[in-house]
Amino acid sequence: MSNPRIGFHLSTAGGVFKAAERAHEIGANTFQIFSSSPRMWRPARIDASHARQLTELRRKYDCTPMVIHTSYLVNLCSQSEEVRKKSVAAFRGEVERALALGAEYLVLHPGSWRGLTREEGLVLAAASIAEATDGFNLDDVNFRILIENTAGAEFSLGSSFDQVAELITRLRPVVPIGACLDTCHCHVAGYDLVSPEGYEETVDLIKNTIGFADVRVWHTNDAKAARGSKLDRHQQIGKGTIGLEPFRRLLNDKRFRHCAFIAEVPVDEPGDDAKNVQTLRSLIATSAKPARARSKR
Repeated sequence: MSNPRIGFHLSTAGGVFKAAERAHEIGANTFQIFSSSPRMWRPARIDASHARQLTELRRKYDCTPMVIHTSYLVNLCSQSEEVRKKSVAAFRGEVERALALGAEYLVLHPGSWRGLTREEGLVLAAASIAEATDGFNLDDVNFRILIENTAGAEFSLGSSFDQVAELITRLRPVVPIGACLDTCHCHVAGYDLVSPEGYEETVDLIKNTIGFADVRVWHTNDAKAARGSKLDRHQQIGKGTIGLEPFRRLLNDKRFRHCAFIAEVPVDEPGDDAKNVQTLRSLIATSAKPARARSKR
């Protein structure tokens, strides 16, 4: 695997360009940010000089792709027309900022279909994304919207690979589209990434639903909760219920060689971001250890 892309979700405090500096400092060559507060409807304004500095620093440090994560408030399949319209406007703002900053990917949680059927939620989410991106010429830029799988909470759209694949199929004629898969979300939604046999079964499901080429980013997060629990609680790499070996398997899987791997795990102590990036890097191109040997460490 040549020059694998390993990164972290980083702060933009002090200016969005600071994220590229922070990525370089912790040994990352890709990163994810929020382009605005993830818990406020009011959008941030992009400073043009900061955007230029960001582009220059990314080029200097060979730091790509840059991923933006959409605000947590956005719910594009809400049964409330007021919330849906606010979500459409907010998501349009996310696309505008992503393009202004030169981001390659914009990650989206489709939302909650509470009060609707799942099918109605899928249709509404696809229509809302189409509405939010109407008028943008996205075919001539290196940019793609990524649908992220979710942890499986009731009414949460995207908790199965089938649902992610259906959204991608519906949106392919409308926008450049793909998927972001989260290891914690896969695990707590019930997919087996831990055992070698289960990992291969899960990868086969990805192949037969989403397809390898459409998976562009993996959120590499360990989990605090048990497999199938539907509890979205991230843990530092190797310290949770997924463990170290599945990440080694994933990072060395040639079927995902084209992907960026970005951790969104807790920073409990200063330097935890760099430690997790280094942990992921240390797993690349090394043979997986058997479970028995692992248990002796």
